[in-house]
Amino acid sequence: MNQLPELPERDLPPGRHRLLKEHLMTEIRQEKPVPARSRWLRPALAATAVATAAAVAFVVLPSSGSAPAPAQPPKRSTAALLEDIALAAEHEKSYGTVRDDQFVYVESKVSYTSSGEGAKTTVEPLHRQEVWTSVDGLHTGLVRQAGLGEHSVPPDVKPGKAGWDVSAFYNHVRTLPTDADAMYDYLARTAPKYSDQEKSQAMFVLVGDLLRDSIVPPEQSAALFRAVARIPGIATVEHAVDAVGRPGVAIARTDPDNPLRDEWIFDAKTYEFLGEREVATKDNAGVKKGTVTANTAVLRRAIVDKAGERP
Repeated sequence: MNQLPELPERDLPPGRHRLLKEHLMTEIRQEKPVPARSRWLRPALAATAVATAAAVAFVVLPSSGSAPAPAQPPKRSTAALLEDIALAAEHEKSYGTVRDDQFVYVESKVSYTSSGEGAKTTVEPLHRQEVWTSVDGLHTGLVRQAGLGEHSVPPDVKPGKAGWDVSAFYNHVRTLPTDADAMYDYLARTAPKYSDQEKSQAMFVLVGDLLRDSIVPPEQSAALFRAVARIPGIATVEHAVDAVGRPGVAIARTDPDNPLRDEWIFDAKTYEFLGEREVATKDNAGVKKGTVTANTAVLRRAIVDKAGERP
């Protein structure tokens, strides 16, 4: 097996669990090493201390020789659930006037799966994480994790430059389309530019990264969910549970290139976004089927005046 590629300190996407599949993954097909997947060229909005740990080297399983069946359009029940989620998003609270020099604050409970080369795969304990992200993308942010300390996150993309069009900086997401068709076109046009994942999967991943450690205005949030309802392969997972045990229902998609399923979990009554998780769909690389390889529960979001300040 090839050695895991060296992890860059600032070239990480907002979704740390993408380390599991893109940043540190060594792909093997039929026991022959192939180049690692290209990384998302997305700003390190929330690059955390997990960057110091090696991620699981998931293996791409050999194909059966026939092309995989194309992903099917979402079922009516899944599309209806996404419309309910979109309607709830439209009525989310507004944060009023947000200044360029302010920060988006997100408090979460998180856990990820990791292993060093030749080491046993482990699931780290659930722990508190706080992220402060610059509204305008021009001010240094901060990440604080229980038991792991804190570190600053200097801005690594600027408005109008490469990477800004997939960033979760507030000043970017509030410029996204509010129409579902236009939002779908944005995702289809933009996501593949920064990932070599299958197109629909890249679109789904981008939406998750925009939702996770940021605040998306109600109109853009609703348009995102309505656009997702058009992505093939989207499914519903009933009776999902987030990282802190809150029950809900999940919108999910299985990665066609890796044995993993991404799930966004929502409250089954209010349709509030609770968090997300990533689940192994097969026994692979020392990880058993059904293992939750990444787990996030969002506890609080707010706009604050400076990095390190709590609401």
